[in-house]
Amino acid sequence: MAKIGFIGLGNMGAPMARNLIKAGHSVSVFDLNKQVVNELADEGAHAGTTADEVTHGAQFVISMLPAAKHVKSLYLADDGLIHHLASDTVVIDCSTIDAASATEVGQALADKGIAFVDAPVSGGVAGASAGTLTFIVGGAKTHFNAVQPVLEDMGKNIFHAGDIGAGQVAKICNNMLLSILMAGTSEALQMGINHGLDPKVLSDIMVNSSGRNWTLELYNPCPGVLENAPSSNNYQPGFMVDLMAKDLGLALEAAQNSGSATPLGALSKNLYTLLQNQGAGAQDFSAIFNLFEKK
Repeated sequence: MAKIGFIGLGNMGAPMARNLIKAGHSVSVFDLNKQVVNELADEGAHAGTTADEVTHGAQFVISMLPAAKHVKSLYLADDGLIHHLASDTVVIDCSTIDAASATEVGQALADKGIAFVDAPVSGGVAGASAGTLTFIVGGAKTHFNAVQPVLEDMGKNIFHAGDIGAGQVAKICNNMLLSILMAGTSEALQMGINHGLDPKVLSDIMVNSSGRNWTLELYNPCPGVLENAPSSNNYQPGFMVDLMAKDLGLALEAAQNSGSATPLGALSKNLYTLLQNQGAGAQDFSAIFNLFEKK
């Protein structure tokens, strides 16, 4: 079992750290929210008072933070972890950020002899809690091999996407497609409802036809079709609209940098921004279903 420092205990980070504790690792945790730190301490973690403290003696340092500015500050600030980490530490950043920022942090750590991988996740809060997340890893193959056993205690599918930053690119490609599928599924279901069709029957038809997709089959946006979907629980996340809008912003930035044509991605970003402006930012991203409702 490994000694792990875990920084960032939000909706995703806390259950991820919890699964590492359950797997028998020695886990030290830090977050600005002292309540969640204390909760994990009650479950067997060591409660750190600073980010630096939880990295002392750690073989692996895992961070799960909201945005690139937080990741860069944690590692590269004047008193950042880059100045404190031992050279044999392996850093795993599970935040979803732009590839350029991941590369910047990874290169700076590499210059100090510290291994780094970017490992954003897919699977939402439910996947984090169940330990079934998908990890999309960017970094050297040897570093991927080193972190894989740790990631397997938090996830079900572990992929090596390529060099540092590749994990972030693959993640935003996936989430851009996911947003397009969710919007398309929502408008198709709403059109059927407007013509008097039962949305559950229509969903069954499309699941068994060429329109079949993950959002329709496993995360249906129409309330009452799937009992355990966020749509049937007042769109409690899940994966928030705000986070989808953030990821779509990263996708469009990446598209601009590579000269990629992403007209559907751009449209999806506008739809999710509209949903945010309607006050639905904290709802599950499947709440886009309501945008197409005939008033």
